[in-house]
Amino acid sequence: MSTPGVDGLGEAVRVLRRWQHDGAPVPLHPGDLGWHWRFGAETTAHAVRTWSRDGRILAVGLVDGPGLVRIGIAPDAGQDEELARQLADDVTRPERGVLPPGSVAVEARWDGVFRELLLAAGWALDEPWTPLRRDLTEPVADCGVRIEAVGPEQVHARVAVQRAAFDRSTFTDERWHAMATGPAYADARCLVAYDDHGAAVATATVWSAGPGRPGLLEPMGVHRDHRGQGYGTAITVAAAAALREMGSSSAIVCTPSANAGAVATYRSAGFHQLPDVPDLRRTPERAVRGVRSVSG
Repeated sequence: MSTPGVDGLGEAVRVLRRWQHDGAPVPLHPGDLGWHWRFGAETTAHAVRTWSRDGRILAVGLVDGPGLVRIGIAPDAGQDEELARQLADDVTRPERGVLPPGSVAVEARWDGVFRELLLAAGWALDEPWTPLRRDLTEPVADCGVRIEAVGPEQVHARVAVQRAAFDRSTFTDERWHAMATGPAYADARCLVAYDDHGAAVATATVWSAGPGRPGLLEPMGVHRDHRGQGYGTAITVAAAAALREMGSSSAIVCTPSANAGAVATYRSAGFHQLPDVPDLRRTPERAVRGVRSVSG
């Protein structure tokens, strides 16, 4: 395991791009690193972990807050027991510098040895997430509202809608500009929807992983003063259209299963709901056994 410096982030993004393929659970995406880049390159580098063997990266983790790590894995490594045991050991032991002591969570959306090891070691199923996917083989119909792609001159509107859509948002113009300097944003696009009076009402950011690969929608939000008027569906349809224009094979998104409104919005925009995938959580009350003692 290593923590790449700023110079190593580009390789992590390239690896995640190569790992995206249709038919897989919604995995860690280069857009997840791209969205985190709003905090700056150094902060993003400090949050990334990579697991390698013989110079090849097999897993990438994003420490997304003090008690959560989100992990993506190479498509051919899901049953790699040596890797799974190392991952489990590293996320379980606070001294390894991935997760602190106490109540912590792991997002790992593939079936395999890693999840089995954590469950056997006392971790529990936690908050379920709902992945959704829209195939982009066919053209996407017009969303019915005015959509503009965001450049430097529209940043203020993009930021204003984000802050009005999420009560605890810390997004700023400066953070948009920081995000836009990252390598993942070279294949990304921010969109803003406007109503008939010219008011900015909804926003979304889409992240391509390259032609023929799934693209990610993250985040999407509707201004609190303009909810219930179909703008969430409209901006989501526009996001799918933008990803198709960028060559994506499909559009993917993942939202908390408890957020029934978001799930309904994505479904109304033509996304197909996939089976829920729960995070894994360790709580202080659970006696966690060493993962290396668990038989495979």
